[in-house]
Formats: sequence, C-alpha cells, structure tokens
Amino acid sequence: MAGLKKQKRIQLVVIAAVLLTVASGLVIYAARDAFEFFRSPSDIASDPPRPNERFRLGGLVKEGTWQSGDVHRFVVTDLEADFPVEFTGIVPDLFREGQGTIVTGTIEGEVFVATDVLARHDEDYMPKEVADALKERGVYQPDTPTN
Repeated sequence: MAGLKKQKRIQLVVIAAVLLTVASGLVIYAARDAFEFFRSPSDIASDPPRPNERFRLGGLVKEGTWQSGDVHRFVVTDLEADFPVEFTGIVPDLFREGQGTIVTGTIEGEVFVATDVLARHDEDYMPKEVADALKERGVYQPDTPTN
C-alpha cells in the first residue's frame, strides 16, 4: 500500500511539473510581441528587425529634414546612420530638429512608420536610451554645467 501511495505522489509531481512548464511556455510565447525594444539607426543598419516587428527607434532629429503637415516626415540619426520616419498625427510641442526623440512603430518598406513620437521635455534632457547609444559610439558628450 505504501508503495502505491508513493508512486501516485510521484506521478502527481511529474504531471504538475509538466503543466507548469507548458503554462510558462505559453505565457512567454504570448508575451513575445508585447516587448518593445529600443534601437538606434546604426542598430537597424547592422541587424534589421523582423517584418512587422514593433519597436522603438531613438536618436536625434536630423537638422533640415523635418517636413510638417498631415504626415510629418523627418530623419532620425545617431550621427553614424540615418533612418527616415513618417508620423501621422500631432507631434509634441517640444519636438525640434537637432533634439533627442524616440518613436514607436514598424518599418514599412524603407521608412519607419511611427505610431507614437516622444520628445525632450526641457533644454537639457535627452532620453536615456538615446544618450547611452550615442555615448557607446563616442559621438555624444553631455553638456557639463558651468559655475
């Protein structure tokens, strides 16, 4: 009798472990598209995203490229590579050429089609991901305050 109870207990533990593994796998599989990764234009040039992959593109709005209207067109640069962006909607009031920005969307053809545009919030701010990516490439030097 004791051997039978032990065998049933082991079977229950094995079944529970298998069910837990399957449930974890399903959760990870379902959440894979929920994550939005940050990339710079250089990252896209060296490692293109999957088709229809939604991600965040960050860098500086290249001087002289912003065309406003019903569709805003501009180029995001990390000073090594550029990527054209289109956005239909209203850009933030602080959106400017030469300033840091992060856009969220997908690549369609050769253009990044943005669904969201974020801009700096004061004259000293640059999104952390953008600043880190530019620092990695050695092209960004933060302003040092003078006293």
